[in-house]
Amino acid sequence: MELIVISGLSGAGKSKVASFLEDMGFYVVDNMPVPLLPKFAELCMAAPGRYERVALVTDIRGGQTFEGLFGALDALHEMGCEHKILFVEAEAETIIKRYKETRRIHPLAGSTLSLDGAVRQERTVLAPVRQRADYVIDTTVLSTAKLRGELLRLFGRDADRPAMCVSVTSFGFKYGIPMEADLVLDVRFLPNPYYIAELRHQTGLDDGVYQFVFGYQQTQEFMGYLEQLMGFLLPQYVEEGKTVLVVAVGCTGGKHRSVAVTRALAEFIRQKGYQAVENHRDMTRG
Repeated sequence: MELIVISGLSGAGKSKVASFLEDMGFYVVDNMPVPLLPKFAELCMAAPGRYERVALVTDIRGGQTFEGLFGALDALHEMGCEHKILFVEAEAETIIKRYKETRRIHPLAGSTLSLDGAVRQERTVLAPVRQRADYVIDTTVLSTAKLRGELLRLFGRDADRPAMCVSVTSFGFKYGIPMEADLVLDVRFLPNPYYIAELRHQTGLDDGVYQFVFGYQQTQEFMGYLEQLMGFLLPQYVEEGKTVLVVAVGCTGGKHRSVAVTRALAEFIRQKGYQAVENHRDMTRG
């Protein structure tokens, strides 16, 4: 059985960590009384296959000093139940800001303690737990996606890592940039088939337009640089935990140049081993 004990500062993100681990297949129990931990582990071990991955959240809400926690963890070790401690923290200023935004009450805040004092006291109380932790995650500057990526790195299995799908969409700037776009590429600098009478009513999916666009040196050079960029970016987004990436390629009307480049880029992404969906938002307009 894989057992993760999640602890850390209030407001640092333990709930998000627990939710992500639950998505990864962990059976999560929040704020379990420490004395029950060995008995709970015993029950899980008695049901092989049902509770292979378990995460328990324990924190200051119980008013404990964590001496009991260490005793419970020692008992787990004696039972042959190996475990890891994950400690979640953030800078005091960040935690205070989060509490002010949510208007929640800190577990240690009372008539004699300010919010700042409560945060600093909790850090002192939890210092022994942090010292004993196997992993420490500081969420001060971590986005939700990066936090998820870090958990996947630490505890993920291959099945936990969803394949990223790349949606490559052509569009016309005169109709507006797609709101869902993560990356926007402007190809209006490329030679425009619109001014060739026999190509004007065709699209970038037609061979005549495609060959016209890619018959120019600047298009070839642009695609070379673009392929280098995407070759670098795609594994970075996968590592972050991104599941959908939208790349929008725009020209003036979204019918010729952007369609041709989208077609070529989607094919390159597939050749790199990623899922790629090709869309042409404005190709039939005008």
